[in-house]
Amino acid sequence: MNPARSMRWRAIGIAALLALVVAMIGGTLTDIGPWYQGLVKPSWKPPDPAFGVIWTIIFSLAAAAGVIGWRRATTAPRREWLIGLFCLNGFLNILWTLLFFRLRRPDLALFEVVALWLSVALLIVFFARFSRLSSALLAPYLIWVSVASALNLAIVQANAPFG
Repeated sequence: MNPARSMRWRAIGIAALLALVVAMIGGTLTDIGPWYQGLVKPSWKPPDPAFGVIWTIIFSLAAAAGVIGWRRATTAPRREWLIGLFCLNGFLNILWTLLFFRLRRPDLALFEVVALWLSVALLIVFFARFSRLSSALLAPYLIWVSVASALNLAIVQANAPFG
């Protein structure tokens, strides 16, 4: 295998592994047991099984965006920013799940989701400078975090106070 092809497969493997790690941690922290089932939720909330499907698609698209962006980021500083922004986003994604499901604080998660949304928007803007495709692949993520933010707000309004 030639070195360029090997590097491409390594980038794909690393992106897939990192997306899987964030998804697995988030899945481990997600508890839809009695506490969550007892919350008043809006009628427009997607069915619970849809969340796993949606997140799988989003993480797959994000991993693809990362690989494409990595290949098109021609300078070391761009690649460092790419990695840093994805790490920040993964951390914020996990933090939201921790706050909402483990700590049972949808009110705190509502504040944190603003940072998560901004991190996705920042990734989109960053990628748009050198990879419109990567930027476009992240658009569903921003849309989904927007929907999740509205759902988070509706849950807080219907169930507050928390803690």
